[in-house]
Amino acid sequence: MSQIKMAILGCGGMSGAHANRYKANPEVQIVALCDVNAEIVEKYIERNLSGYSPKPQIFTDFGQMLAEVKPDAVTIVTPHTMHFEHGLQAIEAGCHVFMEKPMVTESGDAQKLKAAVEKSGKILVVGYNTPCTPAFQWLREAIRSNRYGKLETVTGWQTQDWARGTKGTWRQNAALSGGGQMYDSGAHMFNSLVWSVESNIDSVFAFTDNLDTPVDINGTVNIRFSNGVLATMTIAGNCPAGGAGMYYTFEKARVDIDGWGGGWVKLFTGWNKEEAVELEGETQTPNDNFIDAILGRAEPQTSPINGLIQSQLMDAIYESAASGQASRPKN
Repeated sequence: MSQIKMAILGCGGMSGAHANRYKANPEVQIVALCDVNAEIVEKYIERNLSGYSPKPQIFTDFGQMLAEVKPDAVTIVTPHTMHFEHGLQAIEAGCHVFMEKPMVTESGDAQKLKAAVEKSGKILVVGYNTPCTPAFQWLREAIRSNRYGKLETVTGWQTQDWARGTKGTWRQNAALSGGGQMYDSGAHMFNSLVWSVESNIDSVFAFTDNLDTPVDINGTVNIRFSNGVLATMTIAGNCPAGGAGMYYTFEKARVDIDGWGGGWVKLFTGWNKEEAVELEGETQTPNDNFIDAILGRAEPQTSPINGLIQSQLMDAIYESAASGQASRPKN
């Protein structure tokens, strides 16, 4: 394969970052772009791919693009509730799939998409940053090896001025987004959690507050994993001071880490006793990991199993918030 023929579905804001990453990768050729009308795509090309040669073909019908271009891979950057349909369509057309987060918005769809990917032999990754960072790779290996004893609890938080920043957009329309701040920016934090803990979910108790908007803005979640790890997550979308952090407590240590981007990690083995952490490797973009996985040079850092567990978690969160009772995921 001389170059991977990449098509991009969805030409909104975040999609531009993906186009620029592929543009910088000599092993990728962006061959086609698709959105609801050609004018959106033309403006997207002006912003992100001006002078790119050859100019990608423009489509307004995803199925037509798949049939005519026959890309090797598709990057899907559409509203959350469309991910399942578009992902399944791309897999059935014989494409590898890079999916913007979250993978899907219903655990039943996650099961179906996972099965389709496994049957096809193709690769599907979800565009989360932390699994591609040395900090989170070090953390997961520490958990797997019981380097500091058993992992017992995780506490995470993320704040953002999300309510004002997304007002009037599809992100506050549950029919398109699947939910509010917890399903959008909060998805990065929940992925960091389930990716590192590597366990099914046992039970969940959650509270949400819409703050007079159509979707959740603030939320607090208590989680018991099947392996006994306890976690609590706070996602706050009405705060001008953006930030994120996670705290992992082991029998013999505590690890503080950037749960949003994996940019930093701190290890404490006693009261205010911080020890140096030696990290190996370099941070990749999830896009580069996707390309390396297609070319057989690396394992994909995320996979449909991560998307499935996270989807089961999110279903349980919203079910608990609605009922006022603890909820158990439907496996």
